Amino acid sequence: MTTQLPRAVLITRKSPLELLLERFGTRGQAEFYLRTRGQDLGWADGVHEKLCVALATVQQALPAHQRRTRVDRDELDRFLFAPNDLVVIVGQDGLVPNVAKYLRNQIVIGINPDPELYDGVLCRHSADRAAELLHFGAAPTGGTELMVQARCMALARREDGQELRALNEIFAGHASHQSARYQIDLGGVRERHSSSGVISATGTGATGWARSIAEQRGIEGPLPAPTDASLAWFVREPFPSGATGTEFNFGLLDHDQPLRLESEMDEGGVIFADGIESDRIEFLTGQRLEISVADERLRLVVEKPQPSPDHERDERGRR
Repeated sequence: MTTQLPRAVLITRKSPLELLLERFGTRGQAEFYLRTRGQDLGWADGVHEKLCVALATVQQALPAHQRRTRVDRDELDRFLFAPNDLVVIVGQDGLVPNVAKYLRNQIVIGINPDPELYDGVLCRHSADRAAELLHFGAAPTGGTELMVQARCMALARREDGQELRALNEIFAGHASHQSARYQIDLGGVRERHSSSGVISATGTGATGWARSIAEQRGIEGPLPAPTDASLAWFVREPFPSGATGTEFNFGLLDHDQPLRLESEMDEGGVIFADGIESDRIEFLTGQRLEISVADERLRLVVEKPQPSPDHERDERGRR
């Protein structure tokens, strides 16, 4: 009897070559456009070929009887994930937060098709390990060099029940460069703000946008780690006036302490996650927002941490 394996959902995004062909219609038109600007398609061909090779390697590693489907990033908002899907992301690190907001604790494997181009912080595995990774992802067990790391996610919930989840950060503010106006509530204490918006970042997101804000403002102390059930929040450029304050501008949230905002923007107020402005919730006068640690986690397959030499010496000493 064949063991029922989870459906493998292979997720990619269009390569630079595919985007150029989509934009110009033909390869010749794309080449002409680049040539008039002193460029050629060589780099795009190289990136596309590596992506195709990595994707083919993963597909060949799937058992013949395992169900599989391929989804482009642009289709994610219309795709229905099953609870036991095995999600395999082939591409750059930014694809992982793009996908994570639609998941509910499914296991995720990140494949890096081009280590010379992509850092591989989240998509950290090479395609030639696909068989091992797929076997582990289908039934995670001990006794291997792999483990499932549970990374914290953020949750934004409007008063009407609309929700967004984020692996990196939640943004609440104005859609343009105008000032965002709102009241902020932390632990029942309120302050009216005029600012460039509020960022609430997880430990994964704390290495990006949030870190830049923290370093610029000289904020001391560690930001959350990716597995910490906490968020760091920042008010961007709070403006002091007779009606607005700046006392509440940074803090940490644990699982039981949400951050609450109430909009005072007649137009342009938005909430979006992980930089995807097209998938947003409006945030207008009288509408309320609660930002908290999400119950769900990104379950990412990673290498087990290796013990340090000092730890190994201590273990030998105890024996």
